Amino acid sequence: MGPVNWLAVVLAAFLAVAVGIVWHGPLFRSGRPLLEGEGAGPRSYLPSIVVMLIGSAMLGHNFARIGAETLAAKPWLYFMQSGGVAIAFVMPALWLAYARFGLTGRQRALELAYTLIAWLAMGAVFWIMA
Repeated sequence: MGPVNWLAVVLAAFLAVAVGIVWHGPLFRSGRPLLEGEGAGPRSYLPSIVVMLIGSAMLGHNFARIGAETLAAKPWLYFMQSGGVAIAFVMPALWLAYARFGLTGRQRALELAYTLIAWLAMGAVFWIMA
């Protein structure tokens, strides 16, 4: 196992939150903030950053386990791994949670599209910083 790229872990998490800010603001103007019930200050994004740091750390560990040589030979693994985790684990859990709280199918689809884009963006950070 190679070392975890902790700088990439932190940058990937911040990029995922930045994608969320743009996604829920200027891009779709859904009227829903990234995190419900919080103020508009920078501290309101702290829970989102922490959650994305957990996922990003898991990706960083995963890429360290795969190894730099394999990733250099097969760079598409960055996107297969990050997108695969999002599609297989994160998105189904969120779909059920959003359904439970009464979001419409369109709202759930928008939220899940953000999730996939954010996780792929995290994978791109690890790829760029390899």
